Amino acid sequence: MSAALQPVIVGAGPAGIRAAQTLLRHGLRPLLIDEAARAGGQIYRQPPAHFQRSKESLYGFEAARADAVHQAMNGMLNSVDYRPNTLVWNAEAGRLDVLQQSRTSTVPYAQLIVATGATDRVLPFSGWTTPGVYSLGGAQVALKFQGCAIGSRVVFMGTGPLLYLVAYQYAKAGADVVAVLDSATLGDQMAALPALLRQPAVLAKGLYYVAWLRAHGVRLQGAVRPVRVLGQTRVTGVVWHGAQGEQTLACDAIGLGYGLRSETQLADILGCRFHFDALQAAWLPQRDAAGRSSVAGVYLAGDGAGIMGADAAEWAGERAALALLQDARISLGAASRDRAATLERQLARTQRFRVGLERAFPLPTDWAAQAPDDLVICRGEEVTAGDLRRTAKATGATEINRLKALSRVGMGRCQGRMCAHAAAEVLAHCSGQSVQQVGRLRGQAPIKPIPFALVQPVAAIAQEEAA
Repeated sequence: MSAALQPVIVGAGPAGIRAAQTLLRHGLRPLLIDEAARAGGQIYRQPPAHFQRSKESLYGFEAARADAVHQAMNGMLNSVDYRPNTLVWNAEAGRLDVLQQSRTSTVPYAQLIVATGATDRVLPFSGWTTPGVYSLGGAQVALKFQGCAIGSRVVFMGTGPLLYLVAYQYAKAGADVVAVLDSATLGDQMAALPALLRQPAVLAKGLYYVAWLRAHGVRLQGAVRPVRVLGQTRVTGVVWHGAQGEQTLACDAIGLGYGLRSETQLADILGCRFHFDALQAAWLPQRDAAGRSSVAGVYLAGDGAGIMGADAAEWAGERAALALLQDARISLGAASRDRAATLERQLARTQRFRVGLERAFPLPTDWAAQAPDDLVICRGEEVTAGDLRRTAKATGATEINRLKALSRVGMGRCQGRMCAHAAAEVLAHCSGQSVQQVGRLRGQAPIKPIPFALVQPVAAIAQEEAA
């Protein structure tokens, strides 16, 4: 096989693994790049090889699916070019810049499947930078990868299905889960029920988590607004506002998250067109039903192109691989063409179910109005809500990239992955616009931090290649 025809896949989660498996079945040997040490993605994250815990204890109801994904990857190790512990930090002119073991190199590609997954969406509240406050994803990493809890008395706050899943996983593992405090209301969830009934098995799992937590004495509270974290050098408690006014709970750790946000930085740097998805209140790269992006030869799959869950990520990865094969004029046969149509129907059904989930767990509509001026929005640059409001008022900035240039919001280590949504909410509120109208932070290299010592060598290589 010609090196020019070797497809590259970024991300070895459910989408990337199924994409690789599909390409292999049709005679191609893909290059699979993943930032993690072991395949599986965040949802099926594997602990170190020496870590002795059963899949049932790590993944619960999803143990069988997790095992199937892991086994699929294990079965391909001798057939794919697999690069774990490898960060893709830039893309330009048909090449990916990657970092592995403190060494940078380039990977050429003609066809690229981007399966970069998702990370937490966080809405800050007072004290959220206190040691002991973790994102829900961070709490999961501690449990699955390191085999430990984030604290001995944990409160989970925010909204979304992940809130209850992580709380359940912690409680099942023996942690003391003090409470689950959800900003969504019972009315939200009842209104969403008809759409959620489109996938009764998935709904039943969610109801089981809730029932199990209640049965085991975990306090579940809806219609909650986080107020502040207590403690100076470490979390000692949390204050929240509900129907009975302000209340306080003692705890030594907090898991915080408002659903997930797609990791779209690579798609952005690749030049993909974006659109605002009102359902997910997020800017997402455009793709067709098969996963084709607006850039020829670039395909998008899984939660990195829009949050749809692990099952849909597997289907989307397979469908994107079939699209790549079709575009490369590789004969698929009737069975594969039928399979492609089936996958698109499954993805469409899942999208309709997602409408219900977003309705059941909406983002708070009054968060920006309630955010105090001294609330830290961008922890990397120590930019507060008040800083953003004053800058917008003084300069007339109404677009998020202009506000970034004037205030440095989003210029820290996270490159806006944690603070972009909150900053956009603040700007939208103080300028009388919608979040869509203020725009999105443009991605730029490096996508994630790289060692400073590599900057000069990388620049020298670029100059040499240009000459």
